[in-house]
Amino acid sequence: MRNHVFLLFTIFAQTSFSLTGISMIVYKLQDTKNFLRTLTVRRLWNGLLVLSSFYISRIFRKAIHWGMPLSISIEPTSLCNLGCTECPTGLKILTRRSGNLNMPLFTRIIDQIYKTTSYLTLYFQGEPFMNPSFFDFVAFASEKKMYTATSTNGHYFTEANCKKAVESGLTRLIVSVDGTTQEVYEKYRKDGHLEKVVEGLELMMKTRREMKAKNPLVIMQFIVFKDNEHQIEDIQKLAKEIGVDHLALKTAQVYDYEKGKKTIPENIKYSRYKKRKDGTYEIKNKYYNHCWRSWQSSVITWDGHMVPCCFDKDAKYKVGDLKSESLKAVWESADLKIFRTNVLKKRKEIDICRNCVEGTKIWL
Repeated sequence: MRNHVFLLFTIFAQTSFSLTGISMIVYKLQDTKNFLRTLTVRRLWNGLLVLSSFYISRIFRKAIHWGMPLSISIEPTSLCNLGCTECPTGLKILTRRSGNLNMPLFTRIIDQIYKTTSYLTLYFQGEPFMNPSFFDFVAFASEKKMYTATSTNGHYFTEANCKKAVESGLTRLIVSVDGTTQEVYEKYRKDGHLEKVVEGLELMMKTRREMKAKNPLVIMQFIVFKDNEHQIEDIQKLAKEIGVDHLALKTAQVYDYEKGKKTIPENIKYSRYKKRKDGTYEIKNKYYNHCWRSWQSSVITWDGHMVPCCFDKDAKYKVGDLKSESLKAVWESADLKIFRTNVLKKRKEIDICRNCVEGTKIWL
């Protein structure tokens, strides 16, 4: 959130996009307005507590933490309809159980955090729209005046779902479109159908216009790979034709990147990785012994386990179970404190941190 009025807390660092001209101004104004509506004195005070404890911890190299999460990610489902080639879910390599989040667990979590937490991300692994209760989750959080965001592969835009997206109060809707031809699109979005996604996006924009609504803000996301980097101009044209609020170019997270993979873009501008002299690859960003995410946010899997961040796909670093523990207790637990301490002292030795872009621009 570095580009928003709520500058101090940087929740929006992950959503800093690039637009030009009037469309950029309109998009940013509406997005900022949406976020400002979520702010309360208590949420602001909580933000100051978290931010100050983060910088004090960096100075003294000791994990000190005050306050509750500023943002939280909750996974609606770990199931997906596609087989994306760089996604653990799509590759069927997740080692944890798969399933859907239920409404009682969701309301239990939200009731514990909404007074201090303003930003809710409703995705992690899986396709959120596959959970039948998804729009109930959004509506419940919206009633608590939380900013709600989700990301979808765009295959579930029926007339009913488009209407529900507006009625539920969803604030931000990210739709992945990683190619402008079926041949290129399906190289990453395996089993996906570009035409269906485009038609769904058009229906979503039409529904929002007919309902005279400004939200959800619709962002077309284009993850840049070697196979689609030549289509950047084409995706810009397509986004304009459909009339989405914003086109976001995003660098791709690639697994086992060290030896190089055919998915890594040739143009280093669009890559998280760079080639060494010996032909191997390394991540472009530096490994600092601190991590804002570990202080201000966390991720909750569909079955209630809390993990430090979204890079822990397999929930290897579970710090608590929210089905039986309070969120406050888990947030202040010894396990999470140990993890934060390790981040401050030896972050590069933590396996989930080695492919992390903390402190690096991933939106182009």
